[in-house]
Amino acid sequence: MIDMIIFIFVLIFLYLLMLRGRAGHPKMEELKKWSYAHRGLHGDRFPENSMGAFRQAVEAGYGMELDVHLMADGNLAVIHDSSLKRTVGVEKKIEELTAAELSAYKLQGTEETIPLFADVLKMVGGRVPLIVEIKTDGKNTAAVTEATCRMLAEYPGLYCVESFDPRAIAYVRKYFPDLVRGQLAHNSLKEKSPVPLFLRFLLTYQLMNCWVVPDFIAYRYADRKTMSNFLCRKLWQIQGVSWTLTDMEQYETAINEDWIPIFEKFKP
Repeated sequence: MIDMIIFIFVLIFLYLLMLRGRAGHPKMEELKKWSYAHRGLHGDRFPENSMGAFRQAVEAGYGMELDVHLMADGNLAVIHDSSLKRTVGVEKKIEELTAAELSAYKLQGTEETIPLFADVLKMVGGRVPLIVEIKTDGKNTAAVTEATCRMLAEYPGLYCVESFDPRAIAYVRKYFPDLVRGQLAHNSLKEKSPVPLFLRFLLTYQLMNCWVVPDFIAYRYADRKTMSNFLCRKLWQIQGVSWTLTDMEQYETAINEDWIPIFEKFKP
């Protein structure tokens, strides 16, 4: 009986250790002062992740969340999906293209084209903070993470990085330890996915935190009420980021629960 109690306590202790993160990054308080437009302030006029949507967010005084992919020529493009099918209507992958080819691809029937990350940074110019999601394809994790962090190192504004891929955030921890880093997560156990079940379990319940040691956890709003989220925030004091909020009720709930808000489809 004593052995069983000791075993249970050891398991609980290990579980709590696996949830650990890094609290108190000096830039986190500044990042918390803003609300973030998901893929820019997009809508009928400007598509997601377009220069127009980013200009709209800057002019409205919102921070922005955006996505970066590594292209064939080593440049970084700002687009959510690897495939261009949804946003452009063609069967191409962004990783196959070069910067010189981007102007040929119009976003969602508009005159907006897929922007380069360098051009977005130049346009924003440090006026609002950025949450930069690093998109990996399973093979280029180190390369895309390195390119993103190197470019941000010369950017004068406030920013942080995040990724669903814990290998990317572990890379940031190792090679860019001072950069604010976050682990993206949601309850992937509820969805069909090619990702192995065991890995989805680890990511859903944040059991890889001990490897990446994140400054924040960016968790899907609808899935946020898990024991691991509660312990990450209360025990380890890891900041929470809530995505993607689609109305004022969700926004106010997230603010009251001390989540950094990422919103779309409305203006808070």
